[in-house]
Amino acid sequence: MKQWNLKSACIAMVLVAGVACDRAAGPDAAGTNAGSERSAVPADGQDGATPAPVEPVELEDVSEATADYIIGITYPQSATKYPRLAAELKAYAETARADLMEAVEARKQGEPAGEGSEGATLYDLSLTFTELVDTPELAAYAADGSMYTGGAHGMPLMERFVWLPQAQQRLTAQELVPTDAGWKAISEHAREQLHTALSQRADADAMSPAERSDLVRNTSRMIEAGTAPKAENFSEFEPLVDDAGRVTGLRFVFAPYQAGPYSDGTRSVEIPSDVLLPNVAPRFRDLFSAAPATDRTAGAPTEGTTP
Repeated sequence: MKQWNLKSACIAMVLVAGVACDRAAGPDAAGTNAGSERSAVPADGQDGATPAPVEPVELEDVSEATADYIIGITYPQSATKYPRLAAELKAYAETARADLMEAVEARKQGEPAGEGSEGATLYDLSLTFTELVDTPELAAYAADGSMYTGGAHGMPLMERFVWLPQAQQRLTAQELVPTDAGWKAISEHAREQLHTALSQRADADAMSPAERSDLVRNTSRMIEAGTAPKAENFSEFEPLVDDAGRVTGLRFVFAPYQAGPYSDGTRSVEIPSDVLLPNVAPRFRDLFSAAPATDRTAGAPTEGTTP
């Protein structure tokens, strides 16, 4: 089960608009680094043609509060040096905002004539984009937040944007690991970690044998389903990099409900480069370190968080 996803046509609209209004602007600020001694992928990852430049995209924080809703959106300004990536971040946020406003309007339409939403629970959107990695060859940003439009709790918002500056394109899980055998290996390691954590939690919690059995059985089913060896189940990932900027592993992040109940929050597993490398597409292998490193950098831990 996947979290609420914002793979919207809005992204394409933002990018097309940026190209259409291009006024001979310079190349993407994050284009090929003249000082780099290696290039992990060709300029476009396929035929070497540099994508058309895109107008700079402004990322302005949003703070709105009315009697009906609250919106808070925060962007890292470092993403603006990658205009195409910045357009994707902005499109994600704008789509989330549009969905919130649609819910606000629907509630208004559903109210009896002459009655307002005074006293009703505020709808809200909280979304934060965070820089995880930024090197000449790889950048990564996290989108985390929630949207509340009624019900017992908010809907989690979670997406990871891994960017190839030299190619000016997003790196997807399917491109990174293109084979079924690769996802089978990753799935096995992910399941082992998640089942081990589940067993440790069940042993630590004070519960009856019947409660423990129910917890393990139900959560195990969710783990098995949510980590089936398919790229779509591992679409949200964070590169773990060493001091030299080489990838030593990937942290795969699972939204609430995907690999456990909502109360478990966001779950994650870390797969080291020695497991990943045999399964990574050849054109991306130069991004990786041959062996896992002890000193590595990534975003803040995402384990066990809920909106």
